[in-house]
This record gives sequence, C-alpha cells and structure tokens, in this order.
Amino acid sequence: MALAAFASIFMGNSLEGGLLLAMFNLAHIAEEYFTSKSMYDVRELKENHPEFALLLETSGDESAHFSNLNYAKVPVHDLEVGSHILVRAGEAVPVDGEVYQGSSTITIEHLTGETKPVERTVGDAIPGGARNLEGMMIVKVTKSWEDSTLNRIVQLTEEGQLNKPKLQRWLDEFGEHYSKVVVALSLAVALLGPFLFNWPFFGNSVCRGSIYRGLGLMVAASPCALAVAPLAYATAISSLASKGILLKGGHVLDALSSCQSIAFDKTGTLTTGKLMCKAIEPIHGHLDASNGVDPSCCTPNCESEALAVAAAMEKGTTHPIGRAVLKHSVGRDLPVVAVESFESLPGRGVVATLSGIKARDNENEFAKASIGSVEYISSLYRSYGESEQIKEAVKCSAFGPEFVQAALSVDKKVTLFHFEDEPRTGVCEVIYTLREKAKLRIMMLTGDHESSAQRVAKAVCIEEVHFSLKPEDKLNKVKAVSREGGGGLIMVGDGINDAPALAAATVGIVLAQRASATAVAVADVLLLQDNLCVVPFCIAKARQTTSLVKQSVALALTCIVFAALPSVLGFLPLWLTVLLHEGGTLLVCLNSIRALNPPTWSWADDIRQLVHSLKNHVSAKLNSSSDCSASTVPL
Repeated sequence: MALAAFASIFMGNSLEGGLLLAMFNLAHIAEEYFTSKSMYDVRELKENHPEFALLLETSGDESAHFSNLNYAKVPVHDLEVGSHILVRAGEAVPVDGEVYQGSSTITIEHLTGETKPVERTVGDAIPGGARNLEGMMIVKVTKSWEDSTLNRIVQLTEEGQLNKPKLQRWLDEFGEHYSKVVVALSLAVALLGPFLFNWPFFGNSVCRGSIYRGLGLMVAASPCALAVAPLAYATAISSLASKGILLKGGHVLDALSSCQSIAFDKTGTLTTGKLMCKAIEPIHGHLDASNGVDPSCCTPNCESEALAVAAAMEKGTTHPIGRAVLKHSVGRDLPVVAVESFESLPGRGVVATLSGIKARDNENEFAKASIGSVEYISSLYRSYGESEQIKEAVKCSAFGPEFVQAALSVDKKVTLFHFEDEPRTGVCEVIYTLREKAKLRIMMLTGDHESSAQRVAKAVCIEEVHFSLKPEDKLNKVKAVSREGGGGLIMVGDGINDAPALAAATVGIVLAQRASATAVAVADVLLLQDNLCVVPFCIAKARQTTSLVKQSVALALTCIVFAALPSVLGFLPLWLTVLLHEGGTLLVCLNSIRALNPPTWSWADDIRQLVHSLKNHVSAKLNSSSDCSASTVPL
C-alpha cells in the first residue's frame, strides 16, 4: 500500500495517493475492532477477576470464625490450599473453594453461561470467579490460583485461540508464497505490458499506463482478506467460552464438525452419578445358618463388616460408587478397619490389605480385600466352578438385576452392593437433537452389566448399547467405530476409566466439574456446566464456524478476482481498487463475526431465525411508535 501511494504521488496523483492511505488505515481500524470484539469475553474475564483476597489470620489450632475476622489483603497468587478467605457481598470468589461458614447466593453466568443464581451453604463447592450476590462467607481454599476455574478458563481460551487449525496454518503458509507471486506478477505487468499489449509506461489521456495497472494488481491481489478469513475460529472460541465450553484449539472445531458418531459413558454422564446404596447382600462364602447368614461369620454382622471394609477402601475416591459407599457409611456404628497396601486398578476395582481383620485360613496374615465389578471379583477366584457360583448368585439376587452393582471380596467372602442411579433430566431431548438434527450415530459405552445398562439406555432413548466394557474395551470400541464409519467419533465421559477412550476419540468431551484430572488432561473440550444440554450447542457451533470460514475464503478469493482483473485491464482507478479490496476484507470480517450468533442446524433454520428477528424488531418499533403517539394525545 505504501509503494502504491508513493508511486501515485510520483506519477502526479497525490490526491489519489493520500486517499489510498486514508482508506487503507480506516479499513484496518475496522479490522482491529472486529478482531478485538472476538477476544472480548476473555479480556473481560481477565479484567474483572480479583487480584487480591482477604486471607483470614488464625493462630495455632484456632479455626476461622465470623466472631474473629482478622484478615490481611494478599495477592491471589499467594493463596495456599487449606487457607481460609473472607468473601463479602458483591465481591468475586478469587479461587476455587468450599463454603466453610455462612451461606449466600452466587452467580456464575460469566463463567458458564448459567443465568440462574444458585444457593451455596456450608460444604458446597464454589468455582473461582463466582460473584457473591449477598451475605458473607468464609471460604476454604481447595485449589491454588494456577489450578482455579477462572484461571483455567482464561488460559485454555487464550491457548485455544493460539493453537491454529489446519486451514489457518495452510493459509499462513500459502499467503507467504502468494504475496511473492503477486509482487512478481505486478512487476511483470508493469515492465512487460508496453511490449506485449502496447500500453504506455506512465499512461496518458487515452490509456492507463502499465505501472499504474501493475500497482492496481498489487493492491487488488493483496492477501488481506485471506489473512482474516480464519477470524471466525477465534470468535467461536470466545463465544463458546462465554457458555462455559473450553476448547484446546481451533482445530477442535474442525474435528467436531467432521464427526459422524458420538459415544456416551453412562455413570455420571448420562446419569446423575449420585448413586445411592439401596442394599448390601452377602452372596458367597458366608457361613449359612438355617438358610441365612450366621452372625458369627462377620463382626458385628456381615452387612456392617462389608460396609466398614468398603468405606475404608474407598476413602478419598472420586468414583461415584466409592462416594455412595462413603455416604452410606456416615453415622453408622461400624467396626474400625485400617487399610494398607492400597492399589487402584482403573476399570476393575481396588485391592488392599486389611490390617484390622485376620485371614480366615492363616491368623498370622491379614485379610485381603477387593472391591469392584462383578466380573473382576469373580475372575479373582481361580476355580472355574467357584467363579461361576458367584456369577450365578448375582443373577439370583433377591434385589434383581436393575440396580448398579459392585462386589466386595474379603477373605473369600463375597458381598454384593446394590446402587440406584437416575438419568439426568433433559437427556432425552439432547439425544433427540443429536440424532435428528445433527444426524449422528449415538451409542452408550459402559462397564455396568447388561440389565442396568439397558434400563438407563431405554430411559434416555439410546438404542445402541455396549456393556460390561473394561477401559481397554472402550478404547478398542472407539477405534473400531472410527474405522467403520469413516468419519470421526466424539466421546463424552468424566472418569479415569474413560481416559483411554477420550484420548483415542477424534474429540474427547468431559464434564469438568466431576471429571478426574486424567480425563481433563486428555480431553479436547471441557464443559464447565454440569449439563449435557451444551453438547448439541457445541457441535452446532463447530459446524457453523467451519462453514463460515469456508464462506470467508470463497468471499476473499472472489473479491480479489473482481478487483484485480478490471484493474489490470485498466477499467478501475487505483482508489476504487483500494476501496474494493478493503471492502472485501471488511465483508470477510463481518462474515466471521457471525460466529457470535446462536448456531443453527440448516439454512432453513437460518431463514426462520432471521424472519423471527425481523418480526421482533418490527414489533418493537411499532410498540415504541404507539407509545410515543399515546404520550402526545392531549388530556
């Protein structure tokens, strides 16, 4: 542009050269505005997060309390896990924590897009960045600033905008070579035009000169519009972040839009994951007494001993079954059980040595205990007959096959735990949208037994069910489906058992509030809302974005051709060439900003949305006009 402006002045067209630079600068101011608008959500979060926290000062064994509010103002980066902070009405919670004292209403709309305020009381978790609407709370810090929700949103969104998708990387590489070709062609037009087409070098009243035409080509074919074509990716990432959907790069949008199948984990994903222990049933190895269980078999009885052992083994667990066992044990008079030599086997269960219980066949050794799936526990018995007896006892359970089941083996005594889990509300609508609107193949992958899996699948309207899967089975199934369909597969899960499948899937999506650290590390998309309703929105947004980028590239190339060809043929003055070129760039920016609009599934939906918006706009105008007319009527 500078070269074209100086050349115009050199040829005596100083007004045209000045106009050229003015239009160029105005256009780029507009481009910067649109680019900054796409980054607005992240910048707003960064500017609004608190830089300091009110750290409560305690001495010795003294605990934080409202009656003793001695605090110091410290940077949020210096907060340590386990410390206590004061959050007053109107303030933001600086880091993730849980309510230690007090209660209040908070809003997390700016973090997850959830508009409804939520109540928080003692023991409830609060994400960093949540705004306290009323009341005063003492919050116990559970995560440092580096690991807090607010920092993770900002960090992942910024990283996502920097991680360029394949098309953007190709455009960057193409643009570098393309620019050199344009300069070479412009020189060729300027130098060879007089010899090939009898154009004058500097032009006259009859014909534009070859140098002028070459400058027109250089301006018209400049790759500005192509360079901003991928702006829709950054815009979409910011838009998704405002809804609590974090992407680990623009390439995830391309991958999501190409997927033809989606697989869901069951427990904690399709269901609430808030299991309730409904029954504890001794089924194998316990001493019989008149077709019942002999009280001398266990201490104080079989159910209590089994619950005590299971609770001791599941302490600190994040698995829904473990949490349900611990919750069921609270407030009960149980024997004290100590656990040592603890080992977790993902997808199978937990193995430990019980230092409080002697082995039945050797009093010099402590009893061994294992808890996990029925398949895993039965596999521990080397005798085929005994293994089959356990499976048969499970089938003949007095509580039926509908519950989620886990088995506990202690010193060759097997006890069956029955848990109840409910499907999430609104899941049927999500599945319907994914099947009918997104046209995806939908399946459920679970480690639970067939009856429990089929019960939940029927409740959530999923027809394809794969049950009794270990982590490696889920992994193999994900790979097989990806190969069979030809397109990609989306895996939605939350637990450590899902990590291999999440990593192998084309796109891994996790519910971040309940996900394990391993699952979060391998996932491509983190959902901060504990709600599957945002999954269809995420997929629709990805398809909208890739479509907009393709439109932008086509629009950019069209503008270049329609500006370059007439300019070389001498039909356009240089200032009009600049106007067409920069107008094309602005059109591409405007098209990219459409990624901020709610996504739709088809052109028909786009038209309906446009008509609805126009109706609302016209209705609002008519209402305001009638109000103004009514106000001017004399009394």
